Amino acid sequence: MPLLICLASLACLPVAAAQAGDVAVVVNDRNPVTKMNKTELRRIFDGEERSWSAGVPIRIFVRAPGTHERAALLKLLDMTESEYKQYWTAQVFRGEAQTEPIALPSNGMQREAVVAYLGAVALVDLQDVKANMKVLRVEGRMPGEAGYTLKGN
Repeated sequence: MPLLICLASLACLPVAAAQAGDVAVVVNDRNPVTKMNKTELRRIFDGEERSWSAGVPIRIFVRAPGTHERAALLKLLDMTESEYKQYWTAQVFRGEAQTEPIALPSNGMQREAVVAYLGAVALVDLQDVKANMKVLRVEGRMPGEAGYTLKGN
């Protein structure tokens, strides 16, 4: 019988599927959002969307450059690391954002941030998803399912 990883009571996936490089979109488990499409996801991670439907401010947490999750973020936004930095510098300079998203150096810090902030959103390697993190469906699919497209490699 295969070992399963269970994601916030939404789905259980075989470990083999979890090792395929999928990156999960996670939010605080009290966030009512359960799904989004890639356009909505891009609008959140590029700072265009600033609050959840319930009016709670969005807090973006990203991994540091060179990580698997950061590669997935750059692929989602269709940017290089340099373009990403320039984009957020311009956002702050124009007053469209107070700061760029907080880059965290470890999975543990990312987990703590998602648990601590109701409006938190982060990209987490599927194998690093923990309790109190809700995994969102992207384009109707969960990480590990055929056709799931958010990958860091």
